[in-house]
Amino acid sequence: MTRHSKNCSAGAVYTYYEKRKDREASGYGTLNIRLSRDAMKNFNCCCLSLQPCHDPVVTPDGYLYEREAILEYILHQKKEIARRMKAYEEQRGARRKEQKELQRAAAAQDKVRGFLEKEAALVSRPLNPFMPKAATLPNTDVEQLGPSEGPLGKDKDKSLPSFWIPSLTPEAKATKLEKPSRTVTCPMSGKPLRMSDLTSVRFTQLDHVTGSERYVCAVTGDSLNNGTPCAVLRPSGAVVTLEYVERLIRKDMVDPVNGDKLTEGDIILLQLGGTGFAGSGGKLQVEM
Repeated sequence: MTRHSKNCSAGAVYTYYEKRKDREASGYGTLNIRLSRDAMKNFNCCCLSLQPCHDPVVTPDGYLYEREAILEYILHQKKEIARRMKAYEEQRGARRKEQKELQRAAAAQDKVRGFLEKEAALVSRPLNPFMPKAATLPNTDVEQLGPSEGPLGKDKDKSLPSFWIPSLTPEAKATKLEKPSRTVTCPMSGKPLRMSDLTSVRFTQLDHVTGSERYVCAVTGDSLNNGTPCAVLRPSGAVVTLEYVERLIRKDMVDPVNGDKLTEGDIILLQLGGTGFAGSGGKLQVEM
């Protein structure tokens, strides 16, 4: 075994290759791997099912979905919003009922306190006209009539809850629910999404499918893949290359497939799948 071999056992240094080999064999430590092309979503696959689209639709932000998958997602979100709204309304009604009961209890306590004050104001001895009225009345401190009268009440307030006595065991209260939003959002961009915002997409298939190339530009005939920036024209739903859009379409703003006038909102940039070297579909931001 030579001195510079990867598996050199005579060296005094634990090399990086040996560390990585032992880490893979033991299963401990951090394992890094570079994602290949097979781990990335193709440009013609749904962002939810990750399968090739048979009836594709695109959102205004350029995310491609299978029509059935995105409609099922929107329906599920509406049901979930309705369930959360029902739970919120039930909790809100229970809190209102509890507040009414507390108000009734407070009103009853006020009546009892007023009755005790009137009873304490009744005296059996004659009043002295030369003394102030407050001096002739007995001690009518209402606070002494409360349940915390004497040192026993103070000790009871300062005592900690006990987990062994059922009456002193702390109870977990229900979490206060926030009012849910009624807006259905896109699963990829997080922006509001409606069914009317979806645009049908028509891919132009290659006459003779060879290898992984299956679709071409609707106008130029160039092959489309994950490395080719594409755009969807809203009036016709045709998929064209971004190079053709910048070179010709933006000059006349006319759909070359059906001849309709175009606006900036009618040109939807299609979000492509990423590679093993960079992230895709999100904003990478570093905060110091």
